[in-house]
Amino acid sequence: MSFSSFNPPVRTLMGPGPSDVHPRVLAAMSRPTIGHLDPTFVGMMDEIKAMLQYAFQTQNALTLPISAPGSAGMETCFVNLVEPGDKVVVCVNGVFGLRMKENVLRCGGTAIVVEDKWGEPVDPAKLEATLANHPDAKIVAFVQAETSTGAQSDARALAEVARRFNCLTIVDAVTSLGGSPLRVDEWGLDAVYSGSQKCLSCAPGLSPLTLSERAVQRIKERKSPVASWFLDLNLVMGYWGSGKRAYHHTAPINALYGLHEALVLLGEEELENSWARHHKHHLALRAGLEAMGLKFYVRDSARLPQLNAIMVPEGINEEELRRRLLEEYNLEIGAGLGALAGKIVRIGLMGYGSNVKNVLYCLAALEEVLAAMRMPVDKGAAERAAHQALA
Repeated sequence: MSFSSFNPPVRTLMGPGPSDVHPRVLAAMSRPTIGHLDPTFVGMMDEIKAMLQYAFQTQNALTLPISAPGSAGMETCFVNLVEPGDKVVVCVNGVFGLRMKENVLRCGGTAIVVEDKWGEPVDPAKLEATLANHPDAKIVAFVQAETSTGAQSDARALAEVARRFNCLTIVDAVTSLGGSPLRVDEWGLDAVYSGSQKCLSCAPGLSPLTLSERAVQRIKERKSPVASWFLDLNLVMGYWGSGKRAYHHTAPINALYGLHEALVLLGEEELENSWARHHKHHLALRAGLEAMGLKFYVRDSARLPQLNAIMVPEGINEEELRRRLLEEYNLEIGAGLGALAGKIVRIGLMGYGSNVKNVLYCLAALEEVLAAMRMPVDKGAAERAAHQALA
């Protein structure tokens, strides 16, 4: 039997993730593999922890990347902090809030749901009313950047409400880390997880997370063992902690090279400049899309700059639109999830992919394909509007 090497096509990734990986990150991942307990590798691990503290804006000692994707970061937070019988208030305004609820149930907890319309941010007043009715709740869980809709919730305000009711917070920052403001210590967030494949311009497969001293104390006071051996932070910290490292698992060495380089790049640009860049290119994309006659699903004040949910125009088949963009332009954008399937497309401007070239390429490709699908389009209007916004 004969096999040949796999050579993927060159795409422009402008969906909800993964995003385009920075060439320096790809180069870093190709460097020679060394042992996961090699002193040089251990030194690099310490640098990753320090750079993640910068990215999260925290001094939390327990700040590290889980050796698995963002979903494992989510599960790590829940399986370590939720014990059977615990009451957890889960804010749901999209697909990933629903996944938080599922994690609570699988940990044996009781999920109290605060529900907001998909595309709207979580309402702090609703959370406050729910906590007043459930004073025995121990944790509040919410998504800062809801990837399924492109809506951004006020993490600072929600955490302030949670603290007044003596609750820890678990926060999904998978799409926000590196792309929009996230200040873990200043906002008083307790357990925050993210992913490597979005605004950090890194390959998929790692989940940065950070836990406050309050959260670490909760883990130490558990009455029952953590249900997952691999994600038990008591064990993981034996490998990622300071001092002598205890073998826990073989770390994804080359993937961590990539994360290290991605965090070096973030430090070179500086965090607030990265936030500003994502916002700037969102404004250019928004101007072009609106000049084309397209409408956003999320109102302006609640919109994520790095994840743009666009209503599919009447008479346009969403699946055909995405297929033609991929086949004719090697351009990937995302479909709607759950209740929004077929109703929206999601355009990502994340990390290395948040640049002027991608904005203009996406607008030009959309213009051509929509015109071919018989939507009235003013040719060139989108590019002119984007240039005006950039100026």
